[in-house]
Formats: sequence, structure tokens, C-alpha cells
Amino acid sequence: MKNILLCTLGASWAVIPEAYAFLAPEQLPLYRHHPEQAALLTSKSEAKLNPPDEIWVCTTQGDQTQKSLKQLTAWAESLSPIRLRVWQAKYTNQLASQSECELIKELIFRACLTAHQYAEGGQVVLSLAGGRKTMSADMQRAGSLFGCQALLHVISADGLPNEFREAGPDVFTQPLPAAWAALLTPLIAGQTHRSDLLDINLDGLAPIVSPEYPLPWPKAGEIAEFTHASNSLSQELTKRERDSSRLFGNYLESIGSHESHENWRSLYRLPPRRINDLRTTMLGPLHRDWLINVPKADLHRHLGGCLNLAAQRTVAAAIWENLTSREREQALTHCQSLLQKDQWPWNWPEYLASHHARSHHAAVMLLHATDQQLRQNLWQATEPRIALKDRHPQGFSAYERPGELSGSALLTHPAAIKPYAQAIIEQVVAEGLAYIELRGSPQKYGNGLNFLQCFHQAVTEVLTSLPNSDKPQIRFIIIVDRRAGKDDLQNTISMAIQAKQHMPEFIVGLDMAGDETRCQPDQVASLFTPAFEACLPITIHAGEGEAADSIWKAAYHLHADRIGHGLTINDNPNLAQRFRDRNICLELCPSSNREVVGFYDPKYPKTKGLPNYPLLPLWRDKGLPLTLCTDNPGISTTTLADEYLTAARMTNGEISQWDALAMIKQGFVHAFLPAQDKERLLKNIDAKLYCQLLEAL
Repeated sequence: MKNILLCTLGASWAVIPEAYAFLAPEQLPLYRHHPEQAALLTSKSEAKLNPPDEIWVCTTQGDQTQKSLKQLTAWAESLSPIRLRVWQAKYTNQLASQSECELIKELIFRACLTAHQYAEGGQVVLSLAGGRKTMSADMQRAGSLFGCQALLHVISADGLPNEFREAGPDVFTQPLPAAWAALLTPLIAGQTHRSDLLDINLDGLAPIVSPEYPLPWPKAGEIAEFTHASNSLSQELTKRERDSSRLFGNYLESIGSHESHENWRSLYRLPPRRINDLRTTMLGPLHRDWLINVPKADLHRHLGGCLNLAAQRTVAAAIWENLTSREREQALTHCQSLLQKDQWPWNWPEYLASHHARSHHAAVMLLHATDQQLRQNLWQATEPRIALKDRHPQGFSAYERPGELSGSALLTHPAAIKPYAQAIIEQVVAEGLAYIELRGSPQKYGNGLNFLQCFHQAVTEVLTSLPNSDKPQIRFIIIVDRRAGKDDLQNTISMAIQAKQHMPEFIVGLDMAGDETRCQPDQVASLFTPAFEACLPITIHAGEGEAADSIWKAAYHLHADRIGHGLTINDNPNLAQRFRDRNICLELCPSSNREVVGFYDPKYPKTKGLPNYPLLPLWRDKGLPLTLCTDNPGISTTTLADEYLTAARMTNGEISQWDALAMIKQGFVHAFLPAQDKERLLKNIDAKLYCQLLEAL
């Protein structure tokens, strides 16, 4: 990486040391006695300008230029190790003809293009001082086309003393006298970005790169001559500027013709090179921070499985503080036999649930069991956590095991609700989520409607305490449990309708979850009629390892607007096409899908031989609307950003940043929000994304 100062040179050679000294005050303190020295340093610092490693000069071959070059070379040699590279436009002198002006312009353009490639990410600063006015104009136009860290000018006062005007190189290797320094004013005339026209790759055009428009390379101590070339960079740029509207229109049309999913609208306004970068940069571990910073939506996160162990302990402490001495003593006594063991029997959750004090017992275990005991009995007891539904003797229960001290184990106690809400919102903010739909079974926490009202109030209070800029939107989906009897199902649906009436903005939908083999949609469809009449949005867990018929039934019997997982939908091509036609979104959860169903993930050797994750066939081949979600981040120890990285890993690194942004958009598009609220949210996120991506240029 190198920093380059690109200059033009005429009769006054000193403008180059004057420009260099502004950029490198420590190497050349020319302005030490300048009356505005502090302001000059501040200006340089604010523009984040670095000292140049090399000075590149474009000039003519006139006699006066030769004298200036002699002085400049002597000055540069005294400032070793600064590297001076000089190009002369052959057969040019006073730039008094059109051909001379065209040749020096071509040289300046090629030098600027080459400098950016040679800098390899370093800074390129263009000096507008030096040479004829036409050369300054050419340099300014080069900056507008190829971009630069700064356009630099040095303004001198009228009537410079002859002694100063005729000073030799030695004068410009040390601080100028105060009177002379005051006659000069270095200033930054602007900063420019590379023109989009240079990166068009369409209609027979290719991105403009320096190898296509080469410069002779100056050998050490020599000056390179530049003469006419068969291809003109200047003419190519003029042609592209003339055809710019058509080129950009065709470029965007080309992108759209190869996409199954429209990305954020603002992304198509980005420079083509940025679009190309997003489309060709594949997600990897280095993009985790980028993913966290992108505003995201999680449409599938269970209330009971979202907290990590540290957050669960915080909630447990709140419960413990609200227990009487007798309740604490009873809970400790009840749990003592487990606390004395390193490995607990498989049915330990049932033991904690006895005596109607489950939340007390859960608090004891979280606060008094060691880290090793908790890790062993919550996670390690079911390792390897791969294809648990089929490979583990306990089936799906093995997947749920890490959540046994969370969710309903804690939330049946009123003191748990506020800290639980606090922990969720801290998690949501840390993950960069702008919108989230939690889902849970409030009927398992006592009076379901009362719990929802208390939880909603707690969420509202915590959100109110946040700065306006950091407030995510939090909504709730009520889960109907397939494992419950018909009466319980009916009661839960009735409670969901009541909750929607009491909290219309907070309650946004209904879900049916649990073992798909226990209850088929066609068997309970009539029970959902009141939910249909209330126009509740519906999402159904289906196709999580079960046949595509389960997904079909969810769509046709329960009128699902979204499907949780839907991993087997490709087994029924007609159904997949119907989902695309009706815009029914799949909620994919890569980590939990690997743990429950089992898919190949190169990070886990024991997944070798398992099926490939179906994300890409669903996303690219079928063009289905889908988004990535976390399911139970506390159970799978994941975040939404990590789910995108997991998905990339499970698809052989074939998910690009562009794909990720489009999938993230689908999360907002398919949120269970009223259309007007959703449109407002989409526009807000679109604007934020555009600003973020522009700042990264």
C-alpha cells in the first residue's frame, strides 16, 4: 500500500514542495512558522491525509520545464527516501495547440488511473497547482472520474518577492521564514469518488483498468516519455459520459433479469463497482460485524429458548430475591440431590416440576449448580447435537434439553417477567435487530392473557428507556401446541383472539408447533375457524423433517401465510411453485435444522454423509421467498448474524452479501404487520442500509 501525490509541473517547480509539505509536516516542516499552522494541521487531520510515499509528476518537454525539473530533482534527492516519478508528454512545449493539450490530458488521465492501481488501497492526492490552467482543469476532471482522497491547491499571494520566487531547493527543505510562509495558503478543494462509468461491464464494455491504458514506467533517475497511443482513455471516458443514461439503464436491467428476489431498492442506486462487490463477495467469518450492523428482522424466535445461560441466571436471581426464606429453604432442599451429582438423570426436569414450585427449583439450579454441571446436563448430555430427532434415543426432547431451565421454567413466576423482557431486548439490540416476532405458549405460564399483558407492559417499559435511535419493534405470535388436546387447542385459539383485541399492535399472529406426527392440520382445521374469522395471520411449523404433505396441509387446511422451516417442500414441485405464486415465506433456521433434522456442515465432521442444506435450491432454483431466523438462539448458542454465516458454511460458501441482504429484506417483507406500517418500516430500513453501504465506500 502506497500513498501518492500526483502533480503537474510548469515554470514554478516550488508548488510541488509546497503541496508535499502540507501533506507531510513532520517530514518537511515548511509551514512551521505559518500564522495558520494549527488550522493547516487540523484541515489535514480532518481529511485523514497521510504523508506521500511517492510524488508523480506529469509535465511537458519545454525548456522552462527542463529547468523546473532540474530544481525539483535536486530538492527530491535532498529529501530521500521520497520517490519522484516523472512523465513527459513527448513533443509538447507551451500547450499552444489542440494536439498538445489532448496528449497532456491523456497522460494525466492515465497517470491517475495507474496511481490508483499502484497505490493498492493507499491514498491518491491530486495537486491542482502547477503548470498551465488547462493542466489544472485536466487534473480536476481526472479526480472527478477516478476519485481521490483530496484535491489539493496551494494559493500564493500576489506579488511574491523575487528572492522568494527565485529561491533554490535548499530553501524548501526547512521551515520557511514567517513572512514567506504567510504568503502561501494550502487548501483542500474537495474529495472525489470513482465514477460509476468506469465499472460498467455490459454491452461489450468492460471496467476500465490501467493495463488497458498503460504508461511507460520511469527507470531510476530517468524521465519516461509518453506519446500517442492507439486507444484513447480520454475518448473512451467521453463516450461513456455521453451514453451514461443508456448504460446504467441496461446495467440495472441486466442485474434484474438474473434475480428471483428483488433486493432493497436503494441498493440499485449504489455505484456499479459496489453492486459487483456485494454480488461477488461470499459471506465468511470476517463478515460477522458487517452482518451485525445490518438492520435485520427475525420472524421465528421462541420466547422459551432465546436466552443464554448468563441471562437465565439474571432472571433466576430476580426470582430468588422475591422468595421468602421458607420458599428458598424448601427449594434448596428439594434440589439438593441433583446439586450433589455431576450427571443428572434424564427425567430431572420432571423432578423440578413437582410440588408446584417449578420456577423456584429452576432458580435454585441456575444459581447453585456449577457451570460444569449446567453445561454437562443442558448441552453435553445430548452431544453430538446433530440430527437429534432420529439419532438420539429421546428424539426431539434431546434438542429441547438446553432450554429446560428457561421459558416456562422461569416465567411462571411474576418476578421473572421484567428481567426476562430486559434480557431479550438487550439481546435484540446487541444483534442489530430492527424487528422481531417472538413466539411462545403463554397458556403454559398460568393465565395466558394475563401473562401476555404483563409481558407486553414489561417490554414497553424497557423499550421506553432506550434511545429513540435504538428502539427495535417487538411483536408476539401465540403458539398452539400440537400435543395438546382439542379443548386446549380451542382455548388457546380463543385466548389468542382475545389477546389480539386487547393488544392489537403487540399480538400479530398464530402458530402451531410441536411434533408434526401428533396432530395433522386437517384434523384441527375447524378449530381455527375463529382465528380465520378474526383475520389472524398464520404461520405453521411444518416440513421440519416430515414429508412435504405436512407443508401442503398447513397451507391448504390452515391457510398458512408463512411456514416455519418447510425443508421438504422441494419434494413437491407443484407445491413449491404454488408457494412462489402465493408469496408464502419459509422461515429457515440453519442451526436448529442441523441439530434437529441433520444436514451437512463442514464445521462438524459428524455431519459428513448427511444431506446438503436445501437453502440454495429453494432460494435460487425455485425462487421461493424465505428468510433466515434463529428459532432458539439460547439452545443453539447462536445469533441471527451467526445464522447467516452458518447458512453460508452449509451451502459451500455460495451465499453472497447481496443474497444475504435480499434474504434480510424478505424478513421485513413478510412481517405480520399492517401494510402501512410495513411499508414505513421497509422505507426506513432501506434508507439506513443505503447510508451504511455508502459510508463503507
